[in-house]
Amino acid sequence: MAAERGKRHVAALVLARGGSKGIPLKNIRMLAGRPLIGWVLRAALDSGAFHSVWVSTDNDEIEKVALDYGARVHRRSAEVSKDTTSSLETIQEFVQHHPEVDVVGNMQATSPCLHPGDLINVVDMICTQGYESVVSVVRHHLFRWREVKAPGEVTVPENLNPAHRPRRQDWSGELCENGSLYFATKELIVRGIPLGGKVAYYEMKPEHSVDIDIELDWPIAEQKVKRYGYFGKAAPTVVKLLICNIDGCFTDGRVYLSQEQEMISYSLRDLDGIRKLLDRGVTVLLISERMIVPSLISALKLPCKIEVNVTDKREALQRWTREMGLSLSETAYMGWSDSDVECLKLAGTSAVPADASTAAKMTDSFSCTQGGGSGAVQEFAEHILTLMESR
Repeated sequence: MAAERGKRHVAALVLARGGSKGIPLKNIRMLAGRPLIGWVLRAALDSGAFHSVWVSTDNDEIEKVALDYGARVHRRSAEVSKDTTSSLETIQEFVQHHPEVDVVGNMQATSPCLHPGDLINVVDMICTQGYESVVSVVRHHLFRWREVKAPGEVTVPENLNPAHRPRRQDWSGELCENGSLYFATKELIVRGIPLGGKVAYYEMKPEHSVDIDIELDWPIAEQKVKRYGYFGKAAPTVVKLLICNIDGCFTDGRVYLSQEQEMISYSLRDLDGIRKLLDRGVTVLLISERMIVPSLISALKLPCKIEVNVTDKREALQRWTREMGLSLSETAYMGWSDSDVECLKLAGTSAVPADASTAAKMTDSFSCTQGGGSGAVQEFAEHILTLMESR
């Protein structure tokens, strides 16, 4: 790994102040099933490129999330936790308290499409190629015009000749900072030079260049992350089987009773999600711990297999994968209760509805924005299909 190539201590550092004005506590707001800061922390930790991974924060909630993901926490002082504090000042305080650090890789929590490979490459540029600072960039093909301040002023083009506008394929474009990462040696940071000395840029793919600044950026970032984000080492290349708990996932967990029979309800959106998976060749199995009467199962008219009175969900998961000749990495699981936790951890990819139990949510599964019986299954189905399409 890159961290083993040299003797210098390379630290990943994510600055996550609790007092964000644009989007309050945005650093731990859920994005595509994971706290925003979790995306960059997972990439940093899985890269193996760093001797240590840190979060600098002044907030207890952010600290807890950082520790849950395996990062170390530097509790920044009030002096560098103000609205007017610069990133450089915060990083300078960090290196003052951690003299063992020789290189700081400042990664932005608001850039959730970072991948381990990008981080490994940048650490290599510092440790083996001799660069003192590296900034990430993305290539843009945008024509710029000079800003005018008063009515009647005339603008002029800044990077093109309007009489000979180049075609995109004939123009290499321009390199612009994408805000994802800034690496620098401690010597430069102490001198107040975040980018200096022998400087290099690292060009990232456009699909990985995501930056969240205002609320309008959020839905766009979520869609990009679902398609291009890094989901961890265990992310499956293909899903062939989905096992989903009926209770609390396909339904809202409620049972309606009358003198004659029990009733449950489900969303047609979730049924549509199941059909999309079936159309792609994914087998879907719905399970329930309860003994649901055959007449009710028949009345549901679902296009997939249903198994009820499942007292051992782990056994059911392993039995179905074994009978289909599949590995767990090819299996997806959706659950909502404490009894689903083992299966959520075993499956190659997993999800929980928004109203799942705390224990289920703590499995680092994809966390849906919808609750059980209200579209969560459809959301997870679309997530699975997106993963399959992007591999």
